[in-house]
Amino acid sequence: MFVNIADNDYTPEAHSGVDFETAMGRIHAVLPDGTVIKNVEVFRRVYEILGMGWIYAATKLPAIGWIVDTLYEIWADWRLTLTGRPDLATIISDRQKRIECKTLQRCRLSDEEA
Repeated sequence: MFVNIADNDYTPEAHSGVDFETAMGRIHAVLPDGTVIKNVEVFRRVYEILGMGWIYAATKLPAIGWIVDTLYEIWADWRLTLTGRPDLATIISDRQKRIECKTLQRCRLSDEEA
């Protein structure tokens, strides 16, 4: 099951302790037993479940796996900038403001919500 971490009601406690900032920094998955996996391992597992494990099979080889893992780390660090989105600190701050606004019920509606 996919979880929308951007939802204001997202809680780390319901997702093996993976908080919003951590989840936004790198892809994570919570296995049925509560184990948390992250990075390219998530894609390997998803594609195996879908019966398309061959797509990531080569990444199980140590040298290729290290290269792919390293490339993913670079992508994860730069993906927001490269896709024209605000940096992680801004996204976290904006989310916190939305949550506080909702909790305090004192914020006016934005143009999108009006």
